[in-house]
Amino acid sequence: TFLKEKSRRFRLSTRMLVALVLTLLQVQWGSSQPCSNGFYLDRRSGQCIDIDECRVMRDACRGDMRCVNQNGGYMCIPRETLSRPNSPPYSGLPYPDSAAPFSNPFAPPPAPAQPPNYPTSGRAPSCLLGYTLGEDGQCVDIDECETSNEHSNPQKPVNTLNCISSCITSCFFIWNQLQDIDECRYGYCQQLCANVPGSYSCSCNPGFILNPDSRTCQDIDECDREHPCGHNCFNTYGSFLCSCDPGFELAADGTTCNDLNECGFSEFLCQHSCKNTPGSFYCECPPGYLIYEDNRSCEDINECDTGNNTCTTAQVCFNFQGGYKCLDPIKCEEPYIELGENQCMCSADNPACRDKPFTILYKHMDITAGRSVPADIFQMQATSRYPGAFYIFQIKSGNDGREFYMRQTSNVSATLVLARPIKGPKELVLDLEMVTVNNVINFRGSSIIRLTIFVSEYSY
Repeated sequence: TFLKEKSRRFRLSTRMLVALVLTLLQVQWGSSQPCSNGFYLDRRSGQCIDIDECRVMRDACRGDMRCVNQNGGYMCIPRETLSRPNSPPYSGLPYPDSAAPFSNPFAPPPAPAQPPNYPTSGRAPSCLLGYTLGEDGQCVDIDECETSNEHSNPQKPVNTLNCISSCITSCFFIWNQLQDIDECRYGYCQQLCANVPGSYSCSCNPGFILNPDSRTCQDIDECDREHPCGHNCFNTYGSFLCSCDPGFELAADGTTCNDLNECGFSEFLCQHSCKNTPGSFYCECPPGYLIYEDNRSCEDINECDTGNNTCTTAQVCFNFQGGYKCLDPIKCEEPYIELGENQCMCSADNPACRDKPFTILYKHMDITAGRSVPADIFQMQATSRYPGAFYIFQIKSGNDGREFYMRQTSNVSATLVLARPIKGPKELVLDLEMVTVNNVINFRGSSIIRLTIFVSEYSY
């Protein structure tokens, strides 16, 4: 049994070795037959048959390109070219059906055949696309640039081998028709691209200029070339920006500068009045004032100190806010006699002075209009004190509008209070009376302070 099994295995190995030798002989014989690239040898007919690369190769063409089989090769062409209405339907060149079953590779080899001079198909002699069969049976190149009368492109096509012709690198032939290349699809231009038959044209967005290479764009410095802004210009990539000097604002057009009316922002910008100027403003003060260091506030001019007044040497200059007053020398009326520079006295020995104030003292002061109230503005005080005496303070005259009242602060003093705001300019004269009462000696007498108040026109 062991010898039988060993004999069976030997016979099987011998048969496999014979089959391998025959296969190597057939391959050696087949490889001696010349077939160009793109063809395979049909062992049954002994002829070279075209290989359909579009079927046997996966992704022969990429992107938007479509594979079209050729004798001995294939072409990749744009898909939209195949769908153009003026393009004839492409059926391909005749070649044997590649789907047909191949012959048995282990069949006995046929008789040697005469090798062909060039690749042919199994059905009828044909040439690659771009070639035609010559009288001598050879494939010769077709000069489409000379034979085609259907070219509408004004540029002259240049014939090249294998029918891949171009109109100055901007067109190609397919099925004997000149097809334009859309260069804009391949990013030839940096910004804007317009395809034209046989060529293309690059342009730039606003704010750019085309470089000498006719493809790239360069920023335009509008500020240097056009001066589009009213004041200040800042160049940006592809555009520009305008700005205005202080005191101006940019108009709606983005280039013009309009004066900014600062005085309209607030009525408190200046203490008195605001004057607008192109690009700025300034503050004014009324007569009797000058502009302060902050250029906004008003400060009173003391005409009495500066000497800018009209008072005579006999008069006394009294300054108040926004003006001044020339005061005449005090003249005491009968029965009063002059006691001092600003005081008159009525003697007790004079019977005419019995019901009159013992003394009249003249005082002057000023207040601003619209002063906040209540406000203490003047103080009275008894200069002489007598045992058993007390004092009464009151406004004897001049308070017709009830703007003031007296508030006694102690037994011998009182304060004049401003109770209501006063509008100026105005001059008021108040007689402030201090009554002295002494019941021990049965004495009653009074003294007057004649207070002149100058109310300014403004609150400053």
